[in-house]
Amino acid sequence: MKDDPLFILVALACLAVVGILMVGVGGFAKGGDFNRKNANKIMRLRIIAQFVAIVLILAFVYFRRSGG
Repeated sequence: MKDDPLFILVALACLAVVGILMVGVGGFAKGGDFNRKNANKIMRLRIIAQFVAIVLILAFVYFRRSGG
């Protein structure tokens, strides 16, 4: 499974979501000017990254079940 390129892509997408989430939570916790300027952008970016990660996970499951 470690050598599967789709699995590696799924793992990277999930790590990207976690990274974006941590930046958002850190900005929210700190507050201030950074949070006011970037909170909505970070939220949108996280939602897009989650969508991509879910699509990749579904593709991974589909291809592994069909034997492809």
